[in-house]
Amino acid sequence: MEIYHISDVIGLLGLPQPLSGRSSYYISCPCCDDNPRKRHLNVNTAKDVFRCPRCGVGGGVIDLYSLYTGLPRDDAKVELANKLGQGCFIPSPPAVSLPQECPLTDISTRHETYSALLRMLSLAPDHRDNLLSRGLTEQEIIEYGYKTAPVIGLSALAKRLQENGFYIAGVPGFYRKGDGSWTFIGQDRGILIPVRNSAGQIQGLQLRRDDTSKRKYRWVSSAEKPDGCGAECWTHLRGPVGPSIILTEGPMKADVIYSLSGLTTLAVPGVNGLSHLRDTLLQLKSLGLQKLKTAFDMDYVSNYHVQTGYLNLYALLDDLELSYSTFLWDPRYKGLDDYIWEYLLHKSRET
Repeated sequence: MEIYHISDVIGLLGLPQPLSGRSSYYISCPCCDDNPRKRHLNVNTAKDVFRCPRCGVGGGVIDLYSLYTGLPRDDAKVELANKLGQGCFIPSPPAVSLPQECPLTDISTRHETYSALLRMLSLAPDHRDNLLSRGLTEQEIIEYGYKTAPVIGLSALAKRLQENGFYIAGVPGFYRKGDGSWTFIGQDRGILIPVRNSAGQIQGLQLRRDDTSKRKYRWVSSAEKPDGCGAECWTHLRGPVGPSIILTEGPMKADVIYSLSGLTTLAVPGVNGLSHLRDTLLQLKSLGLQKLKTAFDMDYVSNYHVQTGYLNLYALLDDLELSYSTFLWDPRYKGLDDYIWEYLLHKSRET
Protein backbone atom coordinates (compact mmCIF):
# COMPACT_ATOMS: atom_id res chain seq x y z
CA MET A 1 0.00 0.00 0.00
CA GLU A 2 1.34 3.42 -0.93
CA ILE A 3 2.17 5.79 1.92
CA TYR A 4 1.31 9.46 1.44
CA HIS A 5 3.46 12.30 2.67
CA ILE A 6 3.01 15.98 3.34
CA SER A 7 4.68 16.72 0.00
CA ASP A 8 1.67 15.11 -1.71
CA VAL A 9 -0.66 17.57 0.03
CA ILE A 10 1.61 20.51 -0.82
CA GLY A 11 1.22 19.62 -4.49
CA LEU A 12 -2.55 19.25 -4.23
CA LEU A 13 -2.95 22.60 -2.51
CA GLY A 14 -0.58 24.41 -4.86
CA LEU A 15 1.61 25.57 -1.96
CA PRO A 16 5.21 26.69 -2.46
CA GLN A 17 7.67 23.82 -2.85
CA PRO A 18 10.98 23.64 -0.93
CA LEU A 19 14.19 24.59 -2.65
CA SER A 20 16.13 21.69 -4.07
CA GLY A 21 17.83 19.65 -1.36
CA ARG A 22 15.91 21.23 1.52
CA SER A 23 13.34 19.42 3.66
CA SER A 24 12.50 22.20 6.12
CA TYR A 25 11.28 25.57 4.86
CA TYR A 26 8.85 28.37 5.63
CA ILE A 27 5.68 29.51 3.87
CA SER A 28 3.04 32.11 4.68
CA CYS A 29 0.89 31.06 7.65
CA PRO A 30 -2.84 31.20 6.75
CA CYS A 31 -3.74 31.92 10.36
CA CYS A 32 -1.42 34.73 11.39
CA ASP A 33 0.47 36.10 8.37
CA ASP A 34 -1.42 39.05 6.90
CA ASN A 35 1.16 39.60 4.17
CA PRO A 36 2.21 36.96 1.60
CA ARG A 37 5.82 38.07 2.00
CA LYS A 38 5.75 37.01 5.63
CA ARG A 39 6.54 33.33 6.16
CA HIS A 40 6.16 31.88 9.64
CA LEU A 41 4.68 28.44 8.90
CA ASN A 42 7.42 25.82 8.97
CA VAL A 43 6.89 22.74 6.76
CA ASN A 44 9.15 19.74 7.26
CA THR A 45 8.82 17.23 4.43
CA ALA A 46 11.27 14.82 6.07
CA LYS A 47 9.21 14.54 9.27
CA ASP A 48 5.84 15.14 7.52
CA VAL A 49 4.82 17.84 10.00
CA PHE A 50 4.18 21.58 9.97
CA ARG A 51 3.96 24.21 12.70
CA CYS A 52 3.74 27.96 13.10
CA PRO A 53 5.66 28.99 16.24
CA ARG A 54 3.78 32.28 16.37
CA CYS A 55 0.13 31.20 16.45
CA GLY A 56 0.65 27.55 17.38
CA VAL A 57 -1.16 25.91 14.45
CA GLY A 58 0.45 22.65 13.38
CA GLY A 59 0.05 18.95 12.68
CA GLY A 60 0.63 16.35 10.02
CA VAL A 61 -0.48 15.39 6.51
CA ILE A 62 -4.24 15.48 7.10
CA ASP A 63 -4.04 18.55 9.33
CA LEU A 64 -2.31 20.58 6.61
CA TYR A 65 -5.04 19.75 4.12
CA SER A 66 -7.71 20.55 6.71
CA LEU A 67 -6.10 23.90 7.51
CA TYR A 68 -6.04 25.15 3.93
CA THR A 69 -9.41 23.76 2.82
CA GLY A 70 -11.37 24.52 5.97
CA LEU A 71 -12.61 20.92 6.12
CA PRO A 72 -12.95 19.11 9.46
CA ARG A 73 -10.14 16.61 9.92
CA ASP A 74 -12.27 13.50 9.26
CA ASP A 75 -13.72 15.02 6.07
CA ALA A 76 -10.24 16.09 4.97
CA LYS A 77 -9.00 12.52 5.37
CA VAL A 78 -11.84 11.19 3.21
CA GLU A 79 -11.32 13.82 0.52
CA LEU A 80 -7.57 13.19 0.46
CA ALA A 81 -8.14 9.45 0.12
CA ASN A 82 -10.45 10.10 -2.84
CA LYS A 83 -7.92 12.35 -4.52
CA LEU A 84 -4.77 10.38 -3.79
CA GLY A 85 -6.18 6.86 -3.73
CA GLN A 86 -6.70 4.53 -0.79
CA GLY A 87 -3.19 4.72 0.57
CA CYS A 88 -1.87 5.05 4.09
CA PHE A 89 -1.34 8.38 5.79
CA ILE A 90 1.64 8.32 8.09
CA PRO A 91 1.04 9.56 11.64
CA SER A 92 2.28 12.95 12.78
CA PRO A 93 5.25 12.29 15.07
CA PRO A 94 6.06 14.95 17.65
CA ALA A 95 9.15 16.97 16.91
CA VAL A 96 11.75 15.46 19.23
CA SER A 97 13.52 18.77 19.70
CA LEU A 98 10.43 20.48 21.10
CA PRO A 99 9.19 20.32 24.73
CA GLN A 100 6.22 18.08 25.46
CA GLU A 101 2.98 20.06 25.24
CA CYS A 102 -0.40 19.52 26.89
CA PRO A 103 -3.40 18.69 24.70
CA LEU A 104 -6.00 21.43 24.48
CA THR A 105 -8.48 21.15 27.34
CA ASP A 106 -12.27 21.40 26.92
CA ILE A 107 -14.11 24.65 26.23
CA SER A 108 -15.86 24.78 29.62
CA THR A 109 -12.55 24.59 31.46
CA ARG A 110 -10.91 27.17 29.20
CA HIS A 111 -13.85 29.53 29.70
CA GLU A 112 -13.77 29.23 33.48
CA THR A 113 -10.00 29.68 33.67
CA TYR A 114 -9.85 32.61 31.26
CA SER A 115 -12.82 34.30 32.96
CA ALA A 116 -11.10 34.00 36.34
CA LEU A 117 -7.84 35.30 34.87
CA LEU A 118 -9.55 38.34 33.37
CA ARG A 119 -11.24 39.12 36.69
CA MET A 120 -7.77 39.37 38.23
CA LEU A 121 -6.64 41.93 35.65
CA SER A 122 -7.47 45.58 35.07
CA LEU A 123 -7.75 47.81 32.02
CA ALA A 124 -5.22 50.61 31.67
CA PRO A 125 -6.60 54.13 30.99
CA ASP A 126 -4.95 54.36 27.56
CA HIS A 127 -6.49 51.04 26.56
CA ARG A 128 -9.90 52.16 27.76
CA ASP A 129 -9.53 55.36 25.73
CA ASN A 130 -8.55 53.32 22.68
CA LEU A 131 -11.68 51.18 22.94
CA LEU A 132 -13.91 54.20 23.56
CA SER A 133 -12.44 55.88 20.47
CA ARG A 134 -13.64 52.93 18.38
CA GLY A 135 -17.25 53.46 19.45
CA LEU A 136 -17.56 51.00 22.32
CA THR A 137 -19.28 52.20 25.49
CA GLU A 138 -17.94 51.85 29.04
CA GLN A 139 -20.54 49.16 29.74
CA GLU A 140 -19.68 47.22 26.59
CA ILE A 141 -15.97 47.32 27.42
CA ILE A 142 -16.77 45.73 30.79
CA GLU A 143 -19.29 43.25 29.34
CA TYR A 144 -16.97 42.06 26.56
CA GLY A 145 -14.13 41.47 29.03
CA TYR A 146 -11.27 43.56 27.61
CA LYS A 147 -8.25 43.82 29.91
CA THR A 148 -4.63 44.96 29.73
CA ALA A 149 -2.21 42.07 29.23
CA PRO A 150 -0.08 41.40 32.32
CA VAL A 151 3.65 41.91 31.97
CA ILE A 152 4.70 41.21 35.58
CA GLY A 153 3.55 38.79 38.27
CA LEU A 154 2.84 36.05 35.72
CA SER A 155 3.73 33.15 37.99
CA ALA A 156 1.67 34.68 40.80
CA LEU A 157 -1.37 34.76 38.52
CA ALA A 158 -1.01 31.07 37.70
CA LYS A 159 -0.51 30.16 41.36
CA ARG A 160 -3.56 32.15 42.42
CA LEU A 161 -5.71 30.46 39.79
CA GLN A 162 -4.61 27.03 40.98
CA GLU A 163 -5.21 27.94 44.64
CA ASN A 164 -8.75 28.91 43.69
CA GLY A 165 -9.37 25.56 42.01
CA PHE A 166 -8.99 26.53 38.36
CA TYR A 167 -7.41 24.10 35.90
CA ILE A 168 -4.64 25.59 33.77
CA ALA A 169 -3.03 22.60 32.00
CA GLY A 170 -4.08 22.62 28.35
CA VAL A 171 -5.20 26.26 28.47
CA PRO A 172 -3.22 28.22 25.85
CA GLY A 173 -0.92 30.74 27.50
CA PHE A 174 -0.01 28.65 30.54
CA TYR A 175 3.09 26.45 30.84
CA ARG A 176 5.61 25.09 33.37
CA LYS A 177 8.87 26.77 34.26
CA GLY A 178 12.10 24.89 34.81
CA ASP A 179 11.32 24.34 38.49
CA GLY A 180 8.01 22.67 37.62
CA SER A 181 5.77 25.55 38.72
CA TRP A 182 3.18 27.05 36.38
CA THR A 183 3.27 30.53 34.87
CA PHE A 184 1.54 32.61 32.19
CA ILE A 185 3.21 33.51 28.92
CA GLY A 186 5.14 36.77 28.86
CA GLN A 187 4.11 39.03 26.01
CA ASP A 188 4.14 42.58 24.74
CA ARG A 189 1.95 45.18 26.39
CA GLY A 190 -1.47 45.38 24.80
CA ILE A 191 -5.19 44.69 25.07
CA LEU A 192 -6.42 41.16 25.77
CA ILE A 193 -9.44 40.25 23.65
CA PRO A 194 -11.67 37.31 24.69
CA VAL A 195 -12.63 35.19 21.66
CA ARG A 196 -16.07 33.69 22.30
CA ASN A 197 -18.27 31.00 20.78
CA SER A 198 -22.03 31.22 20.16
CA ALA A 199 -22.68 30.40 23.84
CA GLY A 200 -20.49 33.29 24.98
CA GLN A 201 -17.74 30.99 26.25
CA ILE A 202 -14.15 32.18 25.95
CA GLN A 203 -12.32 29.81 23.60
CA GLY A 204 -9.02 31.67 23.62
CA LEU A 205 -7.46 35.11 23.92
CA GLN A 206 -6.02 37.43 21.34
CA LEU A 207 -3.58 40.25 22.08
CA ARG A 208 -3.70 43.62 20.35
CA ARG A 209 -0.14 44.82 20.77
CA ASP A 210 0.74 48.44 21.49
CA ASP A 211 3.16 50.46 19.39
CA THR A 212 3.37 48.22 16.36
CA SER A 213 1.90 48.48 12.89
CA LYS A 214 2.79 44.92 11.85
CA ARG A 215 1.37 41.74 13.33
CA LYS A 216 -0.67 43.87 15.70
CA TYR A 217 -2.98 40.98 16.60
CA ARG A 218 -1.67 37.63 17.77
CA TRP A 219 -3.01 34.64 19.69
CA VAL A 220 -2.10 34.11 23.31
CA SER A 221 -0.29 30.79 23.02
CA SER A 222 2.23 28.74 24.97
CA ALA A 223 3.09 26.41 22.10
CA GLU A 224 6.55 24.83 22.27
CA LYS A 225 6.77 25.54 26.01
CA PRO A 226 7.01 22.73 28.62
CA ASP A 227 3.43 21.52 29.21
CA GLY A 228 2.28 24.49 27.15
CA CYS A 229 -0.56 24.54 24.66
CA GLY A 230 -1.03 26.23 21.29
CA ALA A 231 -4.00 28.36 20.29
CA GLU A 232 -6.19 27.53 17.31
CA CYS A 233 -7.90 29.72 14.69
CA TRP A 234 -11.14 30.04 16.64
CA THR A 235 -14.11 32.04 15.40
CA HIS A 236 -15.80 34.74 17.48
CA LEU A 237 -19.51 35.61 17.59
CA ARG A 238 -21.07 38.79 18.90
CA GLY A 239 -24.87 39.07 18.97
CA PRO A 240 -27.85 36.70 18.73
CA VAL A 241 -28.07 34.13 15.96
CA GLY A 242 -30.59 35.01 13.25
CA PRO A 243 -31.20 34.37 9.54
CA SER A 244 -28.47 36.84 8.49
CA ILE A 245 -25.02 37.42 10.00
CA ILE A 246 -22.06 39.62 9.05
CA LEU A 247 -18.75 37.80 8.57
CA THR A 248 -15.58 39.82 9.18
CA GLU A 249 -11.99 39.35 10.35
CA GLY A 250 -10.88 39.90 13.92
CA PRO A 251 -12.89 39.59 17.17
CA MET A 252 -12.43 43.24 18.17
CA LYS A 253 -13.77 44.34 14.79
CA ALA A 254 -16.80 42.07 15.26
CA ASP A 255 -17.48 43.57 18.70
CA VAL A 256 -17.33 47.12 17.34
CA ILE A 257 -19.52 46.41 14.29
CA TYR A 258 -22.18 44.84 16.49
CA SER A 259 -22.02 47.65 19.03
CA LEU A 260 -22.36 50.37 16.39
CA SER A 261 -24.91 48.70 14.12
CA GLY A 262 -26.74 46.11 16.23
CA LEU A 263 -26.01 43.55 13.50
CA THR A 264 -24.81 40.14 14.68
CA THR A 265 -21.24 39.64 13.53
CA LEU A 266 -19.06 36.54 13.24
CA ALA A 267 -15.29 36.90 13.00
CA VAL A 268 -12.51 34.65 11.74
CA PRO A 269 -8.87 35.51 12.54
CA GLY A 270 -8.43 36.43 8.87
CA VAL A 271 -9.80 35.42 5.49
CA ASN A 272 -7.05 32.78 5.32
CA GLY A 273 -7.78 31.39 8.80
CA LEU A 274 -10.89 29.32 8.11
CA SER A 275 -10.03 26.05 9.85
CA HIS A 276 -12.81 26.37 12.45
CA LEU A 277 -15.32 28.18 10.27
CA ARG A 278 -17.06 25.15 8.79
CA ASP A 279 -17.99 23.69 12.16
CA THR A 280 -19.14 27.10 13.40
CA LEU A 281 -21.35 27.68 10.36
CA LEU A 282 -22.87 24.22 10.61
CA GLN A 283 -23.83 24.97 14.20
CA LEU A 284 -25.20 28.42 13.35
CA LYS A 285 -27.10 26.98 10.39
CA SER A 286 -28.85 24.58 12.77
CA LEU A 287 -29.85 27.64 14.81
CA GLY A 288 -31.42 29.42 11.83
CA LEU A 289 -28.57 31.03 9.88
CA GLN A 290 -29.37 31.34 6.17
CA LYS A 291 -27.18 34.10 4.77
CA LEU A 292 -23.76 35.66 5.37
CA LYS A 293 -22.77 39.20 4.45
CA THR A 294 -18.98 39.35 4.18
CA ALA A 295 -17.25 42.49 5.41
CA PHE A 296 -13.51 41.95 5.18
CA ASP A 297 -11.12 44.89 5.00
CA MET A 298 -11.22 46.72 1.69
CA ASP A 299 -7.63 45.77 0.84
CA TYR A 300 -9.01 42.54 -0.64
CA VAL A 301 -9.48 44.51 -3.85
CA SER A 302 -5.70 44.75 -4.36
CA ASN A 303 -4.31 42.00 -2.10
CA TYR A 304 -3.87 38.74 -4.00
CA HIS A 305 -3.31 36.78 -0.79
CA VAL A 306 -6.68 37.98 0.54
CA GLN A 307 -8.40 37.30 -2.80
CA THR A 308 -7.22 33.69 -2.68
CA GLY A 309 -8.70 33.39 0.80
CA TYR A 310 -11.98 34.76 -0.53
CA LEU A 311 -12.15 32.02 -3.15
CA ASN A 312 -11.69 29.37 -0.45
CA LEU A 313 -14.38 31.06 1.64
CA TYR A 314 -16.90 31.16 -1.21
CA ALA A 315 -16.24 27.50 -1.99
CA LEU A 316 -16.97 26.66 1.65
CA LEU A 317 -20.20 28.69 1.67
CA ASP A 318 -21.36 27.07 -1.56
CA ASP A 319 -20.63 23.65 -0.12
CA LEU A 320 -22.72 24.48 2.97
CA GLU A 321 -25.51 25.87 0.75
CA LEU A 322 -25.45 29.25 2.47
CA SER A 323 -26.25 32.33 0.42
CA TYR A 324 -23.88 35.28 0.72
CA SER A 325 -23.24 38.83 -0.40
CA THR A 326 -20.47 41.38 0.18
CA PHE A 327 -20.57 44.75 1.90
CA LEU A 328 -18.83 47.52 -0.04
CA TRP A 329 -17.97 50.91 1.45
CA ASP A 330 -15.76 53.93 0.87
CA PRO A 331 -12.24 52.41 0.49
CA ARG A 332 -10.76 55.33 2.41
CA TYR A 333 -11.93 53.41 5.46
CA LYS A 334 -10.17 50.08 5.78
CA GLY A 335 -12.78 48.25 7.85
CA LEU A 336 -16.57 48.34 8.09
CA ASP A 337 -16.21 49.31 11.74
CA ASP A 338 -14.17 52.39 10.77
CA TYR A 339 -16.73 53.38 8.15
CA ILE A 340 -19.76 53.01 10.44
CA TRP A 341 -18.07 54.94 13.24
CA GLU A 342 -17.15 57.81 10.92
CA TYR A 343 -20.70 57.88 9.58
CA LEU A 344 -22.15 58.08 13.10
CA LEU A 345 -19.68 60.80 14.07
CA HIS A 346 -20.61 62.75 10.96
CA LYS A 347 -24.30 62.50 11.79
CA SER A 348 -23.70 63.65 15.36
CA ARG A 349 -21.80 66.71 14.11
CA GLU A 350 -24.72 67.60 11.82
CA THR A 351 -27.19 67.49 14.69
